[in-house]
Amino acid sequence: MMNLNFSGTVNVFKLLVKPSLCLPHATVSTFNELPFPLGRAFEGRGKEVDIRAVVLDKDDCFAYPHTNEVYPAYVERFKLLRKEFPGRRLLVVSNTAGATTYDRDGHLARELEAATGVSVLAHRVKKPGCGDEIMAHFKSHPEAGVTHPSQIAVIGDRLMTDMMLANVMGSWGLWIKDGVKPLNEKSVFSKFDHRFGPFLMARGYRAFDPQSPFE
Repeated sequence: MMNLNFSGTVNVFKLLVKPSLCLPHATVSTFNELPFPLGRAFEGRGKEVDIRAVVLDKDDCFAYPHTNEVYPAYVERFKLLRKEFPGRRLLVVSNTAGATTYDRDGHLARELEAATGVSVLAHRVKKPGCGDEIMAHFKSHPEAGVTHPSQIAVIGDRLMTDMMLANVMGSWGLWIKDGVKPLNEKSVFSKFDHRFGPFLMARGYRAFDPQSPFE
């Protein structure tokens, strides 16, 4: 089945007006380089950061593309992330597993949940347009403690989906720049991210900090 992303196509036009929407607030090379505690990734930006939950991408982030298992080298860091954000505070949001236009019967999401022990969001709109569905999830699970998008960090390997989701939502974005798969084997879209992000930052573009509930 073709995995089309209408949301991604529509949201790309927003970049014509505001290119910084696809830029991260912090960058690491691989999943293993995520700081602990995670909020340290956003230090030095001149404002207090209160990360209560994490939205996590799967492919080329913590798993090799099209597999469900945590990449062996990342198992211990994955356990640490689950410990810092237990239960409903950690949520996988993928444009394959859980995306109801692709994973129609939900079997991919169930397999991923079984492999990782982490909840997978069932969402109708693909990233970067599923912010409302993410917030609805956390609203339905008040034990996560999320009352505002600025309390969420989005971790992923794609600028045009994961980081744009973070910025459009008003959350923090952490880019896994190199991921699992070697650059020469990545998709044309990922290769474009590797050129486009540095191109924008070299010209002075920066992601805007999320507004807290008190601003």
